[in-house]
Amino acid sequence: MAPVPISPIKVGHIDDVQELRKAKPTIIPERFVRDMTERPTLAPTLPSATHDIPIINFSKLLKATNTDEFRSEIINLTTACEEWGFFQVVNHGIDLSLLESIEKVTKDFFMLPLEEKQKYPMEPGTVQGYGQAFVFSENQKLDWCNMFALGVEPHSIRDPKLWPSKPVEFSETLESYSREVRKLCQNLLKYIAVSIGLKGDVFEEMFGVAVQAVRMNYYPPCSRPDLVMGLSPHSDGSALTVLQQGKSSSVLTNGRYKSVEHRAVTHKEKDRLSIVTFYAPSYEVEIGPMLELVDENNPCKYRRYSHGEYSKHYVTNKLQGKKTLDFAKIQVTNSS
Repeated sequence: MAPVPISPIKVGHIDDVQELRKAKPTIIPERFVRDMTERPTLAPTLPSATHDIPIINFSKLLKATNTDEFRSEIINLTTACEEWGFFQVVNHGIDLSLLESIEKVTKDFFMLPLEEKQKYPMEPGTVQGYGQAFVFSENQKLDWCNMFALGVEPHSIRDPKLWPSKPVEFSETLESYSREVRKLCQNLLKYIAVSIGLKGDVFEEMFGVAVQAVRMNYYPPCSRPDLVMGLSPHSDGSALTVLQQGKSSSVLTNGRYKSVEHRAVTHKEKDRLSIVTFYAPSYEVEIGPMLELVDENNPCKYRRYSHGEYSKHYVTNKLQGKKTLDFAKIQVTNSS
């Protein structure tokens, strides 16, 4: 059964950033203005920087295990997970037209009139629907972002009344897209297991019926991007976040594989859209470091817990970097 979070504060319609953008305010509302220590540093992106991001060629992982191509790509995957905590996947096999279609229906949804989007509200105590999640107090700063989130698998976590009727092709496109991403996640976890010397099916057997959800984020342009945050710094509560690896993998590998902290910033003139899939163990599954990865040189760093227990903790706390990982850490005290 899905965890039941406590009730956060319901954000008013006046805080809808698309509506704020339409009004073209000369001053950013105080609710969105970050404290000096939280404001983003908007350094220019260097063209060469993209070449440093780990790239995994998925087609090479499909080669026979005794080939040089496979072994080389497994090494690349290990390095990406240990040193970065995220990587870009190329030649993943998902049809480009499907990726374009999900982007189109997502953008079309956000461009609907506010009255239409309000038919699918993110009610207090939930993380599905349209609105802002992780808001728990009236004075908490808001992200310069509109969100639309849905539970996808298993069907028991879905809230059918939140699946929109407009655009008309939205539900069918999301179903097709989520099916392909699910297969990709299953395969990536298989190769991640191999990369740390485990059986390829170890995560599939452990996860049970994996939980899958999607969150769509729309970031309108902001006249003062130096004052706001598109999405607060955080790391994800899933095993895999497409395309970023999340916190459960950090626990399962006893800290060997990273859980990367990330954020989103805004742009003065351009809007931005992201579609994020979260793939995680069944809520009933107990999570803890794999015994094969614990020894006297690498003692156990995390306690065991049910994934449902952790998910409840994650959705009932505001985004605060990697602090939610403290939930699972074993605390060491000095008794002297």
